[in-house]
Amino acid sequence: MKQHLTFVLAVVAVILNATVSSAQNSEKTFPTLKQNGRIAVVAHRGFWNCEAAGFSENSIAALRAAQDNGFWGCECDIHITADDIVIVNHNNDIEGRMICDSRYSDFDGNLLPNGEKRPTLEAYLDNVYPDHRTVIVIEFKSQKDEGREDLLIDKTMELLRAKGLFDPQAVAFISFSKHICLRLAKEYPQFVNQYLSGDLDPAALEADGINGIDYHDNKFVEKPQLVQEAHARNMSVNVWTVNDKEMIDRMISLGVDAITTNAPLLVRQCLGDREYKTPAADKSAGTECTDCCGQCN
Repeated sequence: MKQHLTFVLAVVAVILNATVSSAQNSEKTFPTLKQNGRIAVVAHRGFWNCEAAGFSENSIAALRAAQDNGFWGCECDIHITADDIVIVNHNNDIEGRMICDSRYSDFDGNLLPNGEKRPTLEAYLDNVYPDHRTVIVIEFKSQKDEGREDLLIDKTMELLRAKGLFDPQAVAFISFSKHICLRLAKEYPQFVNQYLSGDLDPAALEADGINGIDYHDNKFVEKPQLVQEAHARNMSVNVWTVNDKEMIDRMISLGVDAITTNAPLLVRQCLGDREYKTPAADKSAGTECTDCCGQCN
């Protein structure tokens, strides 16, 4: 009788563990995995390569242009200044001055090509359209130590909550920093969290709770099986930064979920009806190609 009871309890434990595992897996369903074979376009540093944005990367105008054209994603890069302001900029310096060692006001005179001031993340988020037609793909740039990376995460989450954007349907996260991705996986597992460095396979990332990869196109050329390996683990797959037609077509054939590009109109043309958009972008009027930079030719 005792052995029978032990057996029953063991079976119940297995069932409960399977149920918990199933529930956890069901929570790992991201927008990029509900696309039915369609592929999202992510405007790299915004849709900057056009007249509407004044050819200015990481500008508010580039954010607006990405939204106006209905691209699924608009990528931006963020750092934190010495006075704890989150700033949108790609490099870790601005005209030779290190962001981490400078106050935000130190960059007042360092304008973008279109005349904009370098935006804070707060100002940038103020220009996200309320219909969320475009997902904001935030790249947390590596900082000088883990403490500053943690503060960058904390400040960003505060801003997202304050602006009503703390929503997995509205924002996604990417980073080269393993520390940042690990913390996001631990504290914000409901968000897309893609690792950029390309040195780890999907199985290793899954073990750490990181739910996506965003690798350079050369990595997928070298190991095309990465796409299937990630998808088998319910992980999203992005690729950067793909700008020429041959490589765009190659990445499409591999079945990635998103293509990050400086030529979003060209990617749109290559995708045709396979382009994935948010529901709001599908309904919005400003999604047609304006041919403002000749990328569709």
